[in-house]
Amino acid sequence: MPNIKLPDGNTISFEKKVTGLQIAEKISKSLSKQALVISVDGNLKDLNYEIDKDCSVKIHTAKDKEGLETIRHDTAHLLAMAVQELFPGTQVTIGPVIDNGFYYDFARKKPFTEEDLRKIEKKMFEIVERDEPTHREVWKRDKAVEHFKKAGEIYKAEIIKDIPKDEEVSVYFHGKWHDLCRGPHLSSTGKIGKAFKLTKVSGAYWRGNSNNEMLQRIYGTCWRNKKELEEYITRLEEAEKRDHRKLGKELKLFTFDEEVGPGLPLWLPNGSIIIEELEKLAKETEDKAGYDRVRTPHITKGNLYEKSTLTGKSDSTGKKSTTPPLFAYVPGPTTVETRTIPEDPISPKRPSYKTFKSTLKTRPSQ
Repeated sequence: MPNIKLPDGNTISFEKKVTGLQIAEKISKSLSKQALVISVDGNLKDLNYEIDKDCSVKIHTAKDKEGLETIRHDTAHLLAMAVQELFPGTQVTIGPVIDNGFYYDFARKKPFTEEDLRKIEKKMFEIVERDEPTHREVWKRDKAVEHFKKAGEIYKAEIIKDIPKDEEVSVYFHGKWHDLCRGPHLSSTGKIGKAFKLTKVSGAYWRGNSNNEMLQRIYGTCWRNKKELEEYITRLEEAEKRDHRKLGKELKLFTFDEEVGPGLPLWLPNGSIIIEELEKLAKETEDKAGYDRVRTPHITKGNLYEKSTLTGKSDSTGKKSTTPPLFAYVPGPTTVETRTIPEDPISPKRPSYKTFKSTLKTRPSQ
């Protein structure tokens, strides 16, 4: 008879083994409708996970981080399911949850197009409407490898071989479609909702190794409801309007040349004016704050860089550096030791060979 301890300290007893959904139903009908996954002694499990011993249980809804991440995880499966329905022969690899959404990597010779993304998204909505039931199976390792190899899923077979021997090989079914996955997942595709959108497609090497095959990665975003989705899309659109690459071209601020090198801008007249105005503002602000400006060479010996950035660490020669950093960002008033500085022959009123301590002032935010 399992005794279930809830987050509020209360305990519910059951005469026989019980699922997460049954626990939610015991608490309230509204909670059972909102419940997505559960934590059993801190470990995330499916809502239909059976409990046969005393433990602590927390029920997660879409309001929780765990609930939202599970929705995004299921949406990644939904994407893979839609792709394989529309484009038979496409291999699926991995599809994790990321900030604000998910992605899935596919092995397919023909590139996905913008029109393909629209078709895939439409198919995903159809699968949500079908409300395909989800269930989990645990397979023997050899069976799983043989199954996925036979299905032409060589990447999945490779992943299985890397799963630790003491870890279960679990397969999740959404209707008839299935995928190798640790879980947990929602009870059906209908629970995912429709607050998702595919955003872009890009290339990605298998397992991040440039020596491996190039795959196609489809990104998507997913939220609790359509309002959150629309707000996120709006933020993306606003950010795109302010993209420095876009503005730099439109306002004729800078350009690039392959002979100069990537990421090295050539400032045009308009951009040069902005730089000059910013430098002017910086100098005025520093003067008001009591700073004195110095200038250093743009190029120095590499050893000096190592000493100035790796204080207390060994440089390329194996010698530990005791030289304090030449430049540092301090996010607030901080007492630091500065170097001994020689007397300035042009301005004799400045201190000569004096080591002192001072409190760095944080520059006004611009």
